[in-house]
Amino acid sequence: MTETPPSGPEIHDVRRVRLAEGAAPTLSPALEAARDREWERAVQANPALFDGPVVGCVEFRRIDPDTLFLRWAAVMYRHRALRRVPGARKLPSLFVNAVQPTDEGRVFVARMSASTATPGRWQLPGGAVEPPGAGEVLDEASLGGQAARELVEEIGVEVEPSDLRLWAATRGAHGSVGLTHLAPPRPEAELRERFAALVAAERAEGREPELDAIAFVRCPDELAALAGPHVDYLEMIVRRYTGAAPRPGV
Repeated sequence: MTETPPSGPEIHDVRRVRLAEGAAPTLSPALEAARDREWERAVQANPALFDGPVVGCVEFRRIDPDTLFLRWAAVMYRHRALRRVPGARKLPSLFVNAVQPTDEGRVFVARMSASTATPGRWQLPGGAVEPPGAGEVLDEASLGGQAARELVEEIGVEVEPSDLRLWAATRGAHGSVGLTHLAPPRPEAELRERFAALVAAERAEGREPELDAIAFVRCPDELAALAGPHVDYLEMIVRRYTGAAPRPGV
């Protein structure tokens, strides 16, 4: 049985995840047309948006205290435009991200660039889960591989997928499900150097990097000092990793 969508952001301890493919909701011609109109508006506002294949979450439930079951379906990125269509049912998005700590216990956070769907927003390195290709499967190992790829592509850090540990699951805006992996600690100076080299290489090729600024935080209160919004799961993740005491009502 699918759990009721949260009324606010929530975090779950997760050590394992099981996945099965499901079916995306069928749209009427009217809803398809409304979705496409909203997508075209979004592209006009941000021409860098790309309508590639991504994964939506059909079902979310816990099997036991450590294990999460997810049923997924492949959709195109424009499916997310349904959230702006009254009466439409949009599948929650499924994404992976990673906590990249420093040797001193700080957490690496980054700001989305102007070329992305959420410019100026602070979050962890990560991205939408992509459906498997021919002959491939979407499983726990492949999710770790996608998280490792995001670290390489977004912050220039190479890590073996086997060195990433599934650490938490979050549910936030629009029911979106995030699978957070924990990466091995690295020196802060090394992380700064790798990110700077990646940004320079991207811009030398005429491309705008996905992330345009980084910071290192040691507690949730330091997020308030970052100019701009941050994704709803970020404070929960930083709080859990740094061991900060929860505020009343959190």
